[in-house]
Amino acid sequence: MSNLIKGLILLLVVLGIGVGLVFWKKNVGHSASSENGITKEEIELLLADLAKDNPAFLKRFGENPEMKKEQLDNLRELFALASGARAEGYANEPENKQELENIKSQLLAVNYDREMNKDKGPMPPFGFIDEARVKAFWGEGTQPDQGFFASLKNKIGLGKKDNELEFQRFLDSKVKLLKAQNPEMADKEISEEEKTQARDIFAKIEIYEQEYLDKVAAGQLDETFQRKAGLQVKLQQAQFLARLYSDKTAEKLKVTDEEVAAFIAENPAYSGVEKRAKAQEILNRAKGGEDFAKLANEFSEDPGNKNPKGEPQGGFYGDNTKGKMVPQFEQAALALEPGQITPELVETDYGFHIIKLERKGMTKDPAGKDAETYDVRHILIGTGVKDPDNPMAREKPAKIAAREKLEKERQKKLIDELIAKNGVSVPDDFTVPEVTDAQIEEAMKKHREQQQQQMEMQGGPDGMDGPAAPPPPPGKAPAKPEPKGKK
Repeated sequence: MSNLIKGLILLLVVLGIGVGLVFWKKNVGHSASSENGITKEEIELLLADLAKDNPAFLKRFGENPEMKKEQLDNLRELFALASGARAEGYANEPENKQELENIKSQLLAVNYDREMNKDKGPMPPFGFIDEARVKAFWGEGTQPDQGFFASLKNKIGLGKKDNELEFQRFLDSKVKLLKAQNPEMADKEISEEEKTQARDIFAKIEIYEQEYLDKVAAGQLDETFQRKAGLQVKLQQAQFLARLYSDKTAEKLKVTDEEVAAFIAENPAYSGVEKRAKAQEILNRAKGGEDFAKLANEFSEDPGNKNPKGEPQGGFYGDNTKGKMVPQFEQAALALEPGQITPELVETDYGFHIIKLERKGMTKDPAGKDAETYDVRHILIGTGVKDPDNPMAREKPAKIAAREKLEKERQKKLIDELIAKNGVSVPDDFTVPEVTDAQIEEAMKKHREQQQQQMEMQGGPDGMDGPAAPPPPPGKAPAKPEPKGKK
């Protein structure tokens, strides 16, 4: 199955909990509770499933108050952002409204498939729906148990016409959303093969969703199963809306360079005044004639000042092609002549740099073109700051740490306002099931068996590769790439 079709179909995004994933990613769906929150009973329903599917995670959850708080905060953030999307009318925009319906259909169908066929052995998603039923869905055949009117409807083409229209709506909304989320897909056109694959999966989703609804109406489905399926729809729809709201409000949460500078000026821990004084003293000693390599080995805080054996290398970086280092560093280095030391400290996001140029030259780049190259020695006095809320985290450049702190505070303020304004409710007085070592061992054994079965199946219907990776938590910014250059 092509990457495009994988992107069009939501299947199995949230249907299994991996170690370390927050528990609300597993279950999604419509229920009688408010859209702007989750009830005690719903949380306990999620935890009951965890007791079966991932008891090791549940055990840690029950024993670790910080972990419990983090998961509940994630839930509050999820529903706060989703409530903001509804309040702003995003849920009523045609393509978003269609996608919310798509989410519901897909999750009900997948849950029904798993429930009805759980004792029939391993099979890819919708693997028990044969070609005859798919043809009948499109009005190309009949089913023996359809009844006279359903059969007649298929024969005269009414069912085909309606289903084709619904499929086109499904496909159009999926393509539009996919292209909006992935710029690389902006000019991508769907091939006939891809459309055929999507059409087949759509038919199977509709077939099982209708069976689900028919059995609910006839009172033939277990109430607990219905609640689980409904809760999955609710949570996944909330995640979709939360992502929408996060995208729409991303600009509002950004912090300007001026705000970062003002914060650093007001907070000595971020300003690096003492670090600057230390760096200036070292620069003065280097300019005074002391051995630069020895100064680098004694004072440089650059983790790159070591060879593979862990031995210091005098701050040496050789054969640097132009564009490799951060701009401030490179401009200062190339402004020197071999043997010269920068007359002033060079400041970057990583700290204060003292640079000595060793060599300038030319080389050929991979395309065979001339490229400038140079060797330097370098001393770094870092201005990194640790997150006080996460003592295990690595230091970050002061400007980056300050920006993240301000944006985190701004995001928290937004979440708190949304919770208060829209009545978001996430209780913390629920009961966590007890977990035994035997349960953990049994779950691990089951997980190993499922992995083996998936390997044996070698993908799903029409080449589908099985579960997609869960999307990032809503409201969380993607990891920012490290700036070029040495830290």
